[in-house]
Amino acid sequence: MELFYNCLMPPKKLTVVFMGEKKNHLYVDSQERSILLHSLVELKNQLIQQGRYTDCVDELIFKVVNAPVKRMKIEYV
Repeated sequence: MELFYNCLMPPKKLTVVFMGEKKNHLYVDSQERSILLHSLVELKNQLIQQGRYTDCVDELIFKVVNAPVKRMKIEYV
């Protein structure tokens, strides 16, 4: 699935931390955020059907939903 960047939407900031590793920031607009959430929910449903644990996917969904909003100025070149 491809992600498209829409310059008209305000981007969201998502911080991902893996047990003591450095933090990575992911900036996505509202459309990309929606696609990301739908993909994570689909993955969770697949894991449930397979009888596997969904803890890590639940954590990612929680982080995406609660990610702070950061306004960014977009310059056209």
